[in-house]
Amino acid sequence: MPSDPRQRRAARHAQPAGDSARSTPRKKPITVDRITDAALQVVATEGYDALTIRRVAAVLDTGPSSLYAHILNKDDIDDLLVGRLYSEVVLPEPDPATWRKQILGVYTQIRDQYLKYPGVSRAALGTVPTNLHTLRVREGLFAILLAGGIEPRTAAWALDALSLYVSAYALEQSLVQQRRKHPDHEWVLSREELLRRFTALPADTFPQTRRYAAELTSGTGHDRFEFTLGLIMDNLSRT
Repeated sequence: MPSDPRQRRAARHAQPAGDSARSTPRKKPITVDRITDAALQVVATEGYDALTIRRVAAVLDTGPSSLYAHILNKDDIDDLLVGRLYSEVVLPEPDPATWRKQILGVYTQIRDQYLKYPGVSRAALGTVPTNLHTLRVREGLFAILLAGGIEPRTAAWALDALSLYVSAYALEQSLVQQRRKHPDHEWVLSREELLRRFTALPADTFPQTRRYAAELTSGTGHDRFEFTLGLIMDNLSRT
């Protein structure tokens, strides 16, 4: 096994990560899979903001230096987290007749994976996917769009837009759920309270908001999720 963490990271991008050690020593060896498990545990129990190399090391009952033998930095952990979540995504065989439904189905899986771990979609924002599990899903989504007759460059840019929206949607949902746990965050309003406030606004200043308050506050978050993905797909030019 390469001793340089950079070489190890490159090796992970050449083949899926897995535990190569089969022996059972008194103390389990630190591996990439165990680091990923510990990182997910931190995010699930404490939120993404609590995720640090030191915190992951503490979960593994070791020091940060032990992790640096396997990873480069916090960004490397982010890459592992997203790859692990994407490894759970099931890809359909691209079907030109149902490509829109297939795209929605795959992104719904990604959304639900993100929502299991508060704030984890931040790990996917602003990064170029290199993990093989992440690239597998991106390849599958690209193939579905191409099967639907979408021009290649349009399909490539659409993937960026769709993925960005899904990550942002999951992050917003996580933030709302987190704030609802604290009674002092009174500005996280229910639909009923928001509707009441909109209809109470001055009519001369907010005529449209008052008139269409019901429409402005309608639908669940997931309803709007499907609407937005559909909006993007409806505007893709096909060959």
